[in-house]
Amino acid sequence: MKNYFIEMAQFNIWANNKFISWVNQLTDEQFNQEITSSFSSIQATCLHIAAAEKIWLERWQLVANPEFIATNFKGSKDELITIWQQASADILFFIETLNEENFADKFSFSRLNGDLFHMQYSKTFAHIFNHSTFHRGQLITMLRQAKFTSIDSTDILSYYREIEK
Repeated sequence: MKNYFIEMAQFNIWANNKFISWVNQLTDEQFNQEITSSFSSIQATCLHIAAAEKIWLERWQLVANPEFIATNFKGSKDELITIWQQASADILFFIETLNEENFADKFSFSRLNGDLFHMQYSKTFAHIFNHSTFHRGQLITMLRQAKFTSIDSTDILSYYREIEK
């Protein structure tokens, strides 16, 4: 199980970095342009992904009051990208350093609405990778609507083909 989630964390970094390379090519107008989706812009969607990865990492690390940074973030595109890349890298590190026998352990965390919840580490790992993939799929459509067309595949099969070259 541990090796599978390490692989998913590596895929997550690879896919996030593809999106970050595209986001770096956007004008501020494209990045902040209002586009109808789950979130109102490419910026807001990227912030949501980064914030979710960061808060899950802090929950796993048992941080007393993890912060969902999307609520109050006022930083630049570069600051957002730094947070996103660091959270993705730290998720991989956390999974690499967690003992295999602890993957099935439940831990307690507060949801954003304050409700206390208990869940296995492995299920939350599956959640965050699925969550990020879901919103990256939305970003593809948003990027196209913003007239950004230099997009290639971020599918996991593309990842496997690339790393097995």
